Amino acid sequence: MRRRGVSSTVGGGAAPTRGAAERLGFKPGMVIQELGWDNDTDDDLRVAIEDAIDADMVDGDYGNVVDAVLLWWRNEDGDLVDSLVDALTDLVGGGAIWLLTPKVGRPNSVDAADIAEAAPIAGLSQTTTAAVSRDWQATRLVAPKSGADHSAAMRRYAAEKLEELVRAELSGFILKRDSPTCGMERVRVYDSNGVPARDGVGVFAQALLERMPLLPVEEEGRLHDPRLRENFFERVFAYRRVRDLFAGPWTLGDLVRFHSGEKLLLLAHDPERYRLLGRLVAQAKGLERGELARTYERELMSALRRIATTGRHVNVLQHVVGYFRERLPQPAREELAGVIEDFRRGLVPLIVPVTLIRHHVRSLDVSYLEGQVYLEPHPKELMLRNYV
Repeated sequence: MRRRGVSSTVGGGAAPTRGAAERLGFKPGMVIQELGWDNDTDDDLRVAIEDAIDADMVDGDYGNVVDAVLLWWRNEDGDLVDSLVDALTDLVGGGAIWLLTPKVGRPNSVDAADIAEAAPIAGLSQTTTAAVSRDWQATRLVAPKSGADHSAAMRRYAAEKLEELVRAELSGFILKRDSPTCGMERVRVYDSNGVPARDGVGVFAQALLERMPLLPVEEEGRLHDPRLRENFFERVFAYRRVRDLFAGPWTLGDLVRFHSGEKLLLLAHDPERYRLLGRLVAQAKGLERGELARTYERELMSALRRIATTGRHVNVLQHVVGYFRERLPQPAREELAGVIEDFRRGLVPLIVPVTLIRHHVRSLDVSYLEGQVYLEPHPKELMLRNYV
């Protein structure tokens, strides 16, 4: 059953949207993809379009060819070039993107010059503009059937954008799944005969990974996996810590203290690099400082890229307990051993044994463990260790 709704536009929008679907060229049987929907979009216009095509519009997960794309866009929505290129992903050759932007004077209206600048970079030509509702106007953008390859232009644009991002001191970056610009993997690449294969990397994604190889980067779809999500945010916070360490004046003592706090986290992720970094810090006096900092940061981030397995977590938890086991009464020891075993068997999440260990560390005043990042590598509000 098709959607029916009440206009979210202040004052309603029914009258201005009459005939709008026809002006946009939408007809029964067409497949229209809608991107950028939010609470401010005009539901009367959306209903009129679905009436005209006699079907629901499809979303960004459709994964098949569409006849046209309806892209709602506001000034606060980010980078228009990226969104236009993404909108081309499923669009049939010669199809149109209708870019819907708030009218001049409305909140988040988009400067016409911004559209005129972004369109050719994305390989599109601007044709017509039409008022389609009280608060929204539509700009028709089409890709000329020239067979032209716009990859070089996109690479130049990506290089310019990346220099801005380098100056922004990012701590992490989330890329859009399947995007021809931002997809990390399985991006559709067309051969000389126009036949697609899902074996590519997005133009911007590839440039980002090459320009900032240590920056934590993940694709939005993969973040639904709780282990990948926790790993990404662990790397985000670790990257910020190590960048802050080396950003200003630092001493070998600062590095030793920093590494001491990261030890158990490293052990949970990559025991081999845990040992390598230990040797690096031990030999730090004989190394050139710039090379030492670069090597430490590279190996730290490479170690954390490995997913911490249940077995390595159990090893770290038992190692931690060894610092204070003999100071605990027998019932407390048994309780702690029991929750670690429950975690190993997948009955409780990691946060359960970690929380109990943190309690004992505080009550027994185990100063070495109080400084271990492993026991709280990210804000508890993120609840990243609460899955089984």
